[in-house]
Amino acid sequence: MSIILFILIFGLVVISHEFGHMLIAKLNGITVVEFSVGMGPVLCKFHKGGTKYTLRLFPIGGACMFEGEVGYSSDVLQKDSGQEETKTEIGETDFVANTDLEKTSGSFLDAKVGARIATVLAGPIFNFILAFLLALIIVGGIGSDLPVISQLTENGAAEQAGLLPGDTIISLNGKKIHLYREISFFSMLNKGEDIQVVYERDGKEYKTTISPLYDQEAGRYYMGILGGYEYMKMDLGGTLLYSGYEVKYQIDNTIKSLQMLIQGQVKKEDVSGPVGMAQAVDTIYNASKPSGVYYIFLNMVSFAILLSANLGVLNLLPVPALDGGRFVFLLIEAIRRKPVPPEKEGIVHFAGFVLLMVLMVFVLFNDLSRIF
Repeated sequence: MSIILFILIFGLVVISHEFGHMLIAKLNGITVVEFSVGMGPVLCKFHKGGTKYTLRLFPIGGACMFEGEVGYSSDVLQKDSGQEETKTEIGETDFVANTDLEKTSGSFLDAKVGARIATVLAGPIFNFILAFLLALIIVGGIGSDLPVISQLTENGAAEQAGLLPGDTIISLNGKKIHLYREISFFSMLNKGEDIQVVYERDGKEYKTTISPLYDQEAGRYYMGILGGYEYMKMDLGGTLLYSGYEVKYQIDNTIKSLQMLIQGQVKKEDVSGPVGMAQAVDTIYNASKPSGVYYIFLNMVSFAILLSANLGVLNLLPVPALDGGRFVFLLIEAIRRKPVPPEKEGIVHFAGFVLLMVLMVFVLFNDLSRIF
């Protein structure tokens, strides 16, 4: 069951991402040669509307390939047009270094630079849209964890700063706070620095300073605030607003986690790939079973929000072969009013693709080492 749930969740997130690319491409007259879900050997395929749709063996990614796209040789002729295929599947990797691209009808290269930028960015944007739609289910179903203090640690830092149960945290060091989880995450990252707090009590705003106290046993600093155990349901306007806050929270966490990874503050054991995510689904599923099907569903939706927001952010990174890397080349073209030579861009993206494959192997090994 956990494996099935993981495939469904990951498939939904990948399909949303690739559908974004495909929809905006077709709206701009760009021919979508192939819409692929999964990687590796083809399990099944069909043609419709000039596009080949494929389902591949390994549920660890997807691709949306355009006519004439840099890095993709689109010689595949559609069977539904009455022609035979003259090219085999592309090395089972969906990516080749093609340095002899020509503009053809519906070519990605032939579209205006603005249309190409919109097409490239559509994937991550659709991930954020999916995360928002899923957040509507969570917030509409059980509400949201408002940043209201329910308890204070006795003689803790927050109590010493004058905070009381029932106070609502408005901001921490100038950062607006909307969810209790933001307080928890902020506290977890604190290294002992004073925290400027703005809070609300009885409809009035107050300010204070919390000096976190170090817990020798836990090895970290604590603010001494407890809360977030009760979710508050709200009207339609509040549901829309807090669904947006939910997505923002996941995006912020992803960005902060990447910063910590770059700074060496995250251990390799904390990095997970598809196998690690499948393990997480299994853990969530088993923990939710005693509460019933409804809470299994809600927790899986919550995990899908996290995954979709993560995929959206990661694909916006300015790394070759990712959407962010392609966007950089298109931005350069827009500024220079002249494209980067396709052969050079193709080589860069191919090199990036190879590095991503190496990273995937490392992450897979890392995931398996935790199991065995």
